[in-house]
Amino acid sequence: MPNSSKALVLAGALAAALTGCGGGGETPQAARESIPDPLVISYDGGLYVLDGNSLQVKADLPLDGFLRVNPAGDDAHVLVSAGEGFRLLDASAGELTDTTFKADEPGHVVAHGEHTVLFADGSGEITVLNPHDLGASAPRMRGMKAPEPHHGVAVVLDDGSWVRSEGNPDERSGAVAFDASDREIARNDECPGLHGETVVDTDTLVFGCENGVLTFVDGAFAKIAAPDEYGRIGTVRGHQDSPVALGDYKVDPDAELERPDRFALVDTVTDQLRLVPLPQSVSYSFRSLARGPHAEGLILATDGNLHVVDPASGQTIKAIAVTEPWTEPDDWQQPRPSVFARGHDVYVTDPATKQVHAVDIESGDVTASATLDQVPNELSGTVGHEH
Repeated sequence: MPNSSKALVLAGALAAALTGCGGGGETPQAARESIPDPLVISYDGGLYVLDGNSLQVKADLPLDGFLRVNPAGDDAHVLVSAGEGFRLLDASAGELTDTTFKADEPGHVVAHGEHTVLFADGSGEITVLNPHDLGASAPRMRGMKAPEPHHGVAVVLDDGSWVRSEGNPDERSGAVAFDASDREIARNDECPGLHGETVVDTDTLVFGCENGVLTFVDGAFAKIAAPDEYGRIGTVRGHQDSPVALGDYKVDPDAELERPDRFALVDTVTDQLRLVPLPQSVSYSFRSLARGPHAEGLILATDGNLHVVDPASGQTIKAIAVTEPWTEPDDWQQPRPSVFARGHDVYVTDPATKQVHAVDIESGDVTASATLDQVPNELSGTVGHEH
């Protein structure tokens, strides 16, 4: 077995603290009120858990540090990247558990099918969880490791094969694929600065590069080049009902902060990358992209509109007014309007008003709004089936 796919152990000897679910005392889980379709919003000093239907705040959980929130792969849990690792939040109960999957510089979380994969940027360690087990006192785990630490990502596919980024602390160059027995089956080094991943059309992986995208399907990589020598895609969003990936697009390698005015639509069937302009003087941020219930591209732009785009034609279907015009802050950790989509439910935060909105993509209406006590930052929620 190549050292780049070094398998570790399958259970508690992994670097994880698993001391059971805390915060509930002796109250049985079944006896607690379950929060329907929970949303999780970070703020400076904690987390809100909201009822995804009423937008009512059901829990306010103090927690220090800059908090990143990610779906954990089921309909109950969210993973919080903070401090020493990935903290497990039982969003349906509105409680932080005592379970932390320890990680040196916790980075990307990828929930796909029956696997949730955590990447530790500071060590290159990869932890694979079964989302069926997240509510257990000792979730089953599997571990792999990249040869060198880097700001990376890994994905496990339904057949047990898996793909991880290749890189070191200074750069990322591409990706490597392995079969279910950890044997290397494919490698590609044509994706400088690899960042961002998604799945389109149920089983095609798409990774962003500084010169287009890299795809992986049926055991093989393929490169789809950008039209510019430097055409960076770092955030990608997919949908199971479309072969087209939605991505951001930046062209200035020297910019401290580039405010992009075009987005990318990448057709993985025709291997074509199309650039679509926004209206003049309108841009967006890395928290602006999502997919609608019918695979529509959603771009939350600085004009305050949620632009709804046909992924096949690139035409704007409608522009839904949600917030006032805004400007992306220079610091990527600072709050800015964000969008989160889950099936037919689409949510938008507005830090300027401390509000969160529910948007109906089909009618074009803002159907509910709520005002928070603190300024909202990251926005996520549970995404996955019942386990």
